[in-house]
Amino acid sequence: MMAIAYLKVRTSQRSKNLYLRIERAKHETDPRREGHQFIGEVPMASNVCVLGAGRMGSSIARALLDCGYPTGVWNRTAAKCEPLAALGAKVAPSVEAGIEAAELVIINVLDYAASEALLKQGDVASALAGKAVVQLTSGSPRLAREEARWVEAHGAGYLDGAIMATPDFIGKPETALLYSGSRDVYEKHKPLLFALGGGTSYVGEQPGQASALDTALLTQMWGGLFGALQGMAVAEAEGLDLATFRSHLSGFKPVVDAALFDLVDRTNARRFAGDDATLASLGAHYSAFQHLLEACEERGLDAAMPRAMDMIFRQALSLGSMEDDFASLAPLFRNGSPRQSREPANA
Repeated sequence: MMAIAYLKVRTSQRSKNLYLRIERAKHETDPRREGHQFIGEVPMASNVCVLGAGRMGSSIARALLDCGYPTGVWNRTAAKCEPLAALGAKVAPSVEAGIEAAELVIINVLDYAASEALLKQGDVASALAGKAVVQLTSGSPRLAREEARWVEAHGAGYLDGAIMATPDFIGKPETALLYSGSRDVYEKHKPLLFALGGGTSYVGEQPGQASALDTALLTQMWGGLFGALQGMAVAEAEGLDLATFRSHLSGFKPVVDAALFDLVDRTNARRFAGDDATLASLGAHYSAFQHLLEACEERGLDAAMPRAMDMIFRQALSLGSMEDDFASLAPLFRNGSPRQSREPANA
């Protein structure tokens, strides 16, 4: 088992090194990167400071140290920094000192209120001038926009990030992190950002767009999880064990995925009316949906979620036709407005 774990670590490190070699080749021929030097496999960069040494912040710091980046750390409870200090991190005595010693500041604390409290204390704000701030604290798009305006007003670049993984995945080639905000900050520090996850991507120049995409993707996940909870209740009420329910999820997944991507594509194209490519009409969906309502009523199951879904079905049908595509529900989720942009089937 230890040998397998060792091989996994080595494979992960080789993937990181391959990316860094590619980035080095780009930098060597990119006039925008003059003066950016490399030593071995690791790009030589100015110091980075990680504010927050909880599980996620510690994982971020460890990944940077593993890749050879000079890394400072700060945490309100200094003892949490000790394991990182043992790995080579420099523990900052204060937030201000940590920022002053770094070119890039990564923030990962409890929430934006905690982040704001750190940045707006004492002389911290004045230390931000000329720095780059990467905010990896979870928050709403509005909070990201507000913090971006404040940070930029104090002379720093701002990049809003969303981590699509748990702490144990930080630093792995498949781990996805989303960034939005200053493109200059993203491009300048791209190798360092990729050290945190090989699935890193830049999604837009507006601060908050990374957070918005994070929320959108989590919303789709929660929908699936809530649906599974309702489905399990129905299965057990009818004497089916959950192992049977689970065993059929993978077989049904291609159908679900096809419907999901078709829904997104049709909504993007505003093709809400039924046509020859419609997988199942709104009427067909609603007819099958009645079985869920009946099962809940017959077995005394909680029907709060199905009833809410039923209201949306009914509203869509009152505005359109049984022959419409399921995508015709999409406009109802935009401020609850009617389908203002409904296109004909031959559009």
